[in-house]
Amino acid sequence: MINIILCGGSGTRLWPLSRTMLPKQFVRLFEGKSLFQDTVLRNASLCSKSMIVSNRDQYFLAVDQLEQIDSHSNQFLLEPAGRNTAPAIALACMALNADEIVFVTTSDHLVKDQAAYEKAVQEAKAIAKQDYLVTFGIKPTYPETGFGYIESNGNDVLSFKEKPTAEVAQSYIEQGNYYWNSGMFCFKAGVFLAELEKHAPEIYQACKKAMPQDNNGDEINIDLAAMQAIPEDSIDYAVMEQSNKVKVVPCDMGWSDLGSFDALYDEVKQPGLVNSILPRLKDSPKPICVNANHNLIVTGERQVALIDVDDLLVVDTSDALLISKKGSSQKVKEVVAQIKKQAPELAEIHRLAHRPWGTYEVLQASEQYKVKRIVVKPGERLSLQKHFHRNEHWIVVSGTATVTVENETFLVRPNESTYIQMGQLHRLENQGKIDLVMVEVQVGEYTGEDDIVRVDDIYGR
Repeated sequence: MINIILCGGSGTRLWPLSRTMLPKQFVRLFEGKSLFQDTVLRNASLCSKSMIVSNRDQYFLAVDQLEQIDSHSNQFLLEPAGRNTAPAIALACMALNADEIVFVTTSDHLVKDQAAYEKAVQEAKAIAKQDYLVTFGIKPTYPETGFGYIESNGNDVLSFKEKPTAEVAQSYIEQGNYYWNSGMFCFKAGVFLAELEKHAPEIYQACKKAMPQDNNGDEINIDLAAMQAIPEDSIDYAVMEQSNKVKVVPCDMGWSDLGSFDALYDEVKQPGLVNSILPRLKDSPKPICVNANHNLIVTGERQVALIDVDDLLVVDTSDALLISKKGSSQKVKEVVAQIKKQAPELAEIHRLAHRPWGTYEVLQASEQYKVKRIVVKPGERLSLQKHFHRNEHWIVVSGTATVTVENETFLVRPNESTYIQMGQLHRLENQGKIDLVMVEVQVGEYTGEDDIVRVDDIYGR
């Protein structure tokens, strides 16, 4: 069985933890691991291989995190543009044998009962062998209005329901045969493609046209124009709600999509503790609470103190602070929409930013200068680039930098520095065996990340 892992999505409801360049699935939330890593490890004993569907930026995050865990064979399908889940799953299935059973999961869900999870997957696999499309229905624990529901009679699907009102959701709970639609599926690749061709032929044909002939390597790259020509739709609308081959496996596995800070509060809270505390760093200072109860406190580098407040969500990062009443965290999307207009970089990236070649961290910034700490991994190099609005001073802290400026290449060692003038073509690389650590000081009228003209880039950006 092949695990198709869908890595799309920006997780805006968990801002400021989750951002476009480091979305929810790659944020290390529990025990130093990300939800993506948990997904891979959770399915390692069930599946022989993972097919990871991702965009190019998330590909490098995924590769880095896979190197940190004991994962099995992985293949990537790289989408240059998102077209929702039906095309993503279709393209992945087209790279596999028709009789191969696939288990489709997202990369950002939490499962706490591994035994119940494995039992449900094995049941789904047995049903999928009979040429059915199997979905997983999660036993609801409260009347959630943000999920779709599945009405069932055993394994038979009676109907799919859209996100209900609170009153309707409560009636579903009382009836007892309604389940949350989990977004997980199990079927033969060929059976799914046949049903897609039957019910959404335009998606099927466009995906078939976009699929490269050579798709046996570690990376399958989809052409941008071909991807954009694929109609956008979810697997639920395109296939599952149309097909007569659908079955459901009702299950109770301690599942959560962690789609909001309220959901995160429910997972973090511990018996006997008044507040739910999630430290983001190993050395995050413990919050001080004086007559403050039932709060979620996500801590970073700073000391957080609460006095005489109850039922709050407090999320502290190095460059943004979110404070909300519990029960209102779905409105974070509205905050992000305003952030994108007012300070777009805060929606895109953390001060500590991950790149294919390593990381950079903004230490200080003002209107006319910015100071960064840059770490380049061994054997990696940045793009050959230039800037039109800033000069750069590079000071090496450890390791050895190989620097190219116009037609000259030279070494910069610890406690040495160099200067890159505005408009000059330049490149930084680490040809050594240890991390290259350096401080970069940008000085100019504009220091935004979009003031980069790439002439050559090994990462295809």
